[in-house]
Amino acid sequence: MRFQGTDDYVATDDLKVAVNAATTLRRPLLVKGEPGTGKTVLAYEIAKALGTPLIEWNIKSTTKAHQGLYEYDAVARLRDSQLGEARVHDIKNYIKKGKLWEAFTAPQLPVLLIDEIDKADIEFPNDLLQELDRMEFFVYETQETIKAVERPIVIITSNNEKELPDAFLRRCFFHYIKFPDRTTMQAIIDVHFPGIQKMLVSKAMDIFYEVRDVPGLKKKPSTSELLDWLKLLLHEDMPLDVLQSRDPTKAIPPLHGALLKNEQDIMLFERLAFMARRPNN
Repeated sequence: MRFQGTDDYVATDDLKVAVNAATTLRRPLLVKGEPGTGKTVLAYEIAKALGTPLIEWNIKSTTKAHQGLYEYDAVARLRDSQLGEARVHDIKNYIKKGKLWEAFTAPQLPVLLIDEIDKADIEFPNDLLQELDRMEFFVYETQETIKAVERPIVIITSNNEKELPDAFLRRCFFHYIKFPDRTTMQAIIDVHFPGIQKMLVSKAMDIFYEVRDVPGLKKKPSTSELLDWLKLLLHEDMPLDVLQSRDPTKAIPPLHGALLKNEQDIMLFERLAFMARRPNN
């Protein structure tokens, strides 16, 4: 099984190498990159390309590592015992399987996505070291060991909000998704908007990369935001000359809400427009 990208996902050569290396080694693939560069979608496309099911574990700030293994509902068991329920005699009725358990026991080799691992507590990655390394864990309530029949393909994403522990990094194959250059971006746009007017794309990309290059920008627009902006330009039937003859004294692009996502960046562009309107001394 080799990943070569899909019809819906443009994978660069170095990304293909990383995915196939991690798949061969059966090491978790840790993917970092700017938000909106396709880290999460990558797991979906790998599963699609390899014809395997996807198991998705979305990490939040409150997520604990044990939730990926299993959770024991002692409160429900106590309540059922007070009500005289027959199911109380089988403790397995009160154990909820986590995403790792699902992946370890899946009838078909799955892709397991652990999405945005850096959102969790700093100890979260360390708490999963043994389970991801040995691909097994022990269930104390039932005294059984859950062991992977076949090591799942594990994709872990991070937005670099926190540094991950060295011991965790040693167990992963690492890849950083660089922000797409114009050639790669053109290929991505062609996938999402086949037959789109080339001149519109060219001018839109000029403006998009100009926006990204503005010094002091708090949040640079991402690939997904460029695609949203293009979709809006097409939907609103924006005349091409609006982009071609953009007035430098109106620095904010049309429909800028798709590209600029906070008031600081909008104010920055308004200041730039004000400076452009001032007469030269």
